[in-house]
Amino acid sequence: MQNIAIFGAYSAIAEATARQLAGSGERFFLVGRDRGKLDQVAADLQVRGAQEVHVFACDLAVPAEVLASIDALYGALGTVDVVLLAHGTLPDQKVCEADAGQTVAALEINALSHISLLTLLAARFEQQGNGTIVVITSVAGDRGRKSNYVYGTAKRALSTFLDGLRHRLAATQVRVIDIRPGFVDTPMTADFKKGALWAAPDKVGADIVRAIEKGRPIVYTPWFWRYIMLIIRNVPAFVFHKTNL
Repeated sequence: MQNIAIFGAYSAIAEATARQLAGSGERFFLVGRDRGKLDQVAADLQVRGAQEVHVFACDLAVPAEVLASIDALYGALGTVDVVLLAHGTLPDQKVCEADAGQTVAALEINALSHISLLTLLAARFEQQGNGTIVVITSVAGDRGRKSNYVYGTAKRALSTFLDGLRHRLAATQVRVIDIRPGFVDTPMTADFKKGALWAAPDKVGADIVRAIEKGRPIVYTPWFWRYIMLIIRNVPAFVFHKTNL
């Protein structure tokens, strides 16, 4: 039995992951803005074998509510074995280019809210000396590209923070896992044309569960994105700037 906390619990990837983690009497704590959606996820997990499911509705872009969510989490579960951060938005790059306020808002929800949570959680995990912290970032953070560099900036900042956190906690049994999905077919990407490189949330969820089991620090999902991004990172600038990536 494990105590599992999920922030952004009704995102497609989070739901897929939670379904695959349930079944052995786990205790869950689910966080998100929409109480109705949280209740739906909670009911599904209980049917799948979760022992307990607690829900907490809040806005993770508001620092006071972030703090309240941590207090509520530990008040409900006592200790946490696994925490998954899966909340965020996919900003419109063109809108951000024309509106600094939208750019700042995108960075706040996709990077700063995570960093705030991680700062609070890391202190708790460091004190208990073990556990697993899992954060969904993105391959978009591997190299800035004109199609999504605002989103990519947030994810790059988050990955760098996770690198430092992993280094800080290296002397403990706390594992810090950076999950870097490529294209995933979710409601957030409903308007995008899909192709062979797109993955289903269940596939990404399975890779997250496997990463938790094996403790791998950085996981590209599906696996082939590791090699795609290796190529993209190493394309010379004079060639890269001629692309429409």
